[in-house]
Amino acid sequence: MKFAELVAAYERLDATSKRLELREIFVGLLKDAGGPELGPVLFLSQGQLRPEYEGVELGVANSLARRAIAGATGVPDAEVARSEKLSGDLGLTAEELLRGRSPAADAAAITVEELYRALRSVADAKGEGSQDRKVGILSALLTRSTPLEGKYLVRFVLGQLRLGVREMTILDALAQRYADGSKEARSRIEAAYNLTSDLGLVAEALDRGGLEALGALRLEVGRPIRPMLAERSPDLADVMERMDGRAALEMKYDGLRVQAHVPEEGPVRIFSRRLEEIGEQFPELVRALPGALRRRPAIVEGECVPIDPETEEIRPFQEISRRRGRKYDLERMQAEVPVTVFLFDVLLDGTTATTALPFGERRARLVDLLLPSERVALADQAVVTSVDEAQAYFDRCIALGGEGVMAKSLAPESSYHPGGRGFWWIKYKREYTHALADSVDGVVVGAFAGRGRRAGRYGALLMAVLDEESGRFETFCKVGSGFDDATLAGLPERLAPFARDAADPRVRTTLLPDRWMAPGLVLEIRGAELTLSPTHPAGFGRLKPGSGLALRFPRFTGRFRDDKGPEEATTVAELVRLYQTQVKRAADVAEPGGTTGGASPAGARE
Repeated sequence: MKFAELVAAYERLDATSKRLELREIFVGLLKDAGGPELGPVLFLSQGQLRPEYEGVELGVANSLARRAIAGATGVPDAEVARSEKLSGDLGLTAEELLRGRSPAADAAAITVEELYRALRSVADAKGEGSQDRKVGILSALLTRSTPLEGKYLVRFVLGQLRLGVREMTILDALAQRYADGSKEARSRIEAAYNLTSDLGLVAEALDRGGLEALGALRLEVGRPIRPMLAERSPDLADVMERMDGRAALEMKYDGLRVQAHVPEEGPVRIFSRRLEEIGEQFPELVRALPGALRRRPAIVEGECVPIDPETEEIRPFQEISRRRGRKYDLERMQAEVPVTVFLFDVLLDGTTATTALPFGERRARLVDLLLPSERVALADQAVVTSVDEAQAYFDRCIALGGEGVMAKSLAPESSYHPGGRGFWWIKYKREYTHALADSVDGVVVGAFAGRGRRAGRYGALLMAVLDEESGRFETFCKVGSGFDDATLAGLPERLAPFARDAADPRVRTTLLPDRWMAPGLVLEIRGAELTLSPTHPAGFGRLKPGSGLALRFPRFTGRFRDDKGPEEATTVAELVRLYQTQVKRAADVAEPGGTTGGASPAGARE
């Protein structure tokens, strides 16, 4: 196929936004192309050179493209820049400057295959002198291009093709070209794409053997599968009804969903939900995964979550975002923001693809496959058979730092649906609309031994508030954030007068610190919000049977309330009122016409 034929189709695509017209034009392109040209035609038409998960980039900025145009036309770079400023489109500038200048008489027409090879060479150019090599390749192509070819070539290398050709349009066209265009044919083609994430591979299989050839496409380590997606539900009663009264509930971790490909030998590859390879950003996971799996090759899915290095508590999503996209200071970031991946599914176990198995069987395989470590762990899960059990588990997850729960069907039909969204998986989380309005003055009733940099000193403190009715100090959080090195160094001396070998009889808690403290030292604490908790006993049963109150993402403000004794600190009654105020504010925002509040991190993300 000639490049001129391709850009003629691009002109027609660029002139319409109607899906049926787009599909018919693309069906014509597929009929003209074939064999080894199919992949390049599909990728080029999407503004890509390879599937997105391969991360192939041209690395051509406007300045390089202008130099290439100047080299091909003999027009000074400054004049090319002026023309671009007037047109607002360097592709149109290339078309204008090439118009009236015919390609060299002895220049052969550019083929799609030749163009594709040249562009791959541009992408492969790295290191010293690479920019000059890129300019040279592009200038040579432009010298042989017609004005129309030049326009689309420049738009492509700058990532500005914008033809409106999306994956769904291409799948429709493939079903029309290689089958009868029926819904069944379209569904089979889409299923093959969701399994391989490679439209070129799917098209070549269709061209080779029609729909039947798709059956030969298999899950492959190093080639990501498009992730299964979940539906939403407004409440847990609806969740349990849709799950026929029995479901596996997993903690919904507030992190990055990842798909890890662990070969029998060779490097581990980790892909994001969008199939971007991100292993370089999390080298500790790349190192840890092979040793955490009993069998290889394997493909597993999980949630990558930031963990407090001293307290081992889950930290807010914003902290892991500091790791994303980094290419430098990786060792420092690993120390500052360590992560753990909590695995929740297995798609390939040794040589066995597990996607067709029900979820319960996949979970059992995952449990058997995993050798838990500090960096690779099993996602928390509970099988529930009632709304009350589901609510209790939800409250527990919130108290432990999760953002909700993911309910998964245990029905025999609950296979993994690549790229699919349905009520086999349902996510349920509370939408957070307001942070806690005030700080809390908590009483230290216990201390935990530090880890990592905090080894040999206290790393976190167990905090309580006073129940004035019973005279007990009831715990509501464990705080390890907000302490600088000087404060940590001074904590043993500050706490020495209160240290005890056994719990003070006035303290009520379900946790077991490394060192008990008599109620005495008061700290000012802030957090994201107060949540119902089956773990902490503060205000137990006052708002809901079987639940107390916990502070989510607590942080020491740096202020010791030496001016307050433990009986003058925040009380349980005050904590209850803070919670009720927080809930009322959230309800006011949810009401039609209510005041819009600033969304907290968990509520701002999908």
